[in-house]
Amino acid sequence: MHPFVLTCLLSALGLGTVLTFSSTHWLMAWMGLEINTLAILPVMAQKHHPRGIEAATKYFLTQATAAAVILFAGLTNAWLTGEWSISQLSHPLAANLMFLALALKVGLAPMHFWLPEVLQGLDLTTGLILSTWQKLAPFALLVQVAPSVDPSLLVALSLLSILIGGWGGLNQTQLRKILAFSSIAHLGWMTLVMRFAPSLSILALLLYIVMTSATFLSMKTYGCTTLNGLATSWAKYPVLGALLTPTLLSLGGLPPLSGFLPKWLIIDEMVKQGLQLPATLAALSALLSLYFYLRLCYAATLTSAPNVLTKVTPWRLVSPGGHLLLASLSTVALGTLPLAPTILAWIA
Repeated sequence: MHPFVLTCLLSALGLGTVLTFSSTHWLMAWMGLEINTLAILPVMAQKHHPRGIEAATKYFLTQATAAAVILFAGLTNAWLTGEWSISQLSHPLAANLMFLALALKVGLAPMHFWLPEVLQGLDLTTGLILSTWQKLAPFALLVQVAPSVDPSLLVALSLLSILIGGWGGLNQTQLRKILAFSSIAHLGWMTLVMRFAPSLSILALLLYIVMTSATFLSMKTYGCTTLNGLATSWAKYPVLGALLTPTLLSLGGLPPLSGFLPKWLIIDEMVKQGLQLPATLAALSALLSLYFYLRLCYAATLTSAPNVLTKVTPWRLVSPGGHLLLASLSTVALGTLPLAPTILAWIA
């Protein structure tokens, strides 16, 4: 793809997200989401590979369906209450319908079926954009819609996402599918507390973006997309292998790493709200996700290739670059927990 075209598409991607962020009217927010979707489709299909075209087609159909339901929910609310403002989504029917449409946008269970298949058909850079940046605009709308949604629906879908995200990743060998199910599970944690403490949801989203970005960039540096490839490529960059392991454990929420912080605060908030049973179920379901992260850690550090590598010795290879960004993301992904008092004071 020509650099000028790519720059225009990435600028449109940023414009769509900013437009949704700054909107107070449902039509403007919907327009931002549509710009976002249309801008990333050519980026998905730029390599002209059948899997990339298939992923772009599936993504387009899913996002078009979600956008149509969002527009219908906004129209329903305007018909019943006379209000187009996002903050005035007061009718229960329109609010629940809007929440389900936005859940389809981000890939929240049970509307998650498109996410692993789409992510599997993309290259790692586009997959990183889909897993991080593309979630920002719908998430901003979810935070505003959540107070009007039925609490039982919100908690049920959140627990289902955490469970399916952990269960679906158990038997996967493709790293992109594993990260897709990881995304589903983390979205469940974010929406679980969204009604009661939106600031905790935003904190969980930011830490998820940092940890996932570090993981995707590590996979891109390795140049591997499968579990077997990860098991035989760690010898190229041993230091990166040692750094990838705690990053994966941080994604799993293991203390004392950064990923433990949002889960700890979310469970604490759920208990304060008198929802001990959902908090317990979420904590137990997180063990499923931790299991497949441990599989990745085992493959990344505790396995060795069955034969001698026939490639040029790693220290003679040209450095791929981008190490400063990866090091910065890994530092945040591993060392945020000691800052918990400061973060809590900022949230309060």
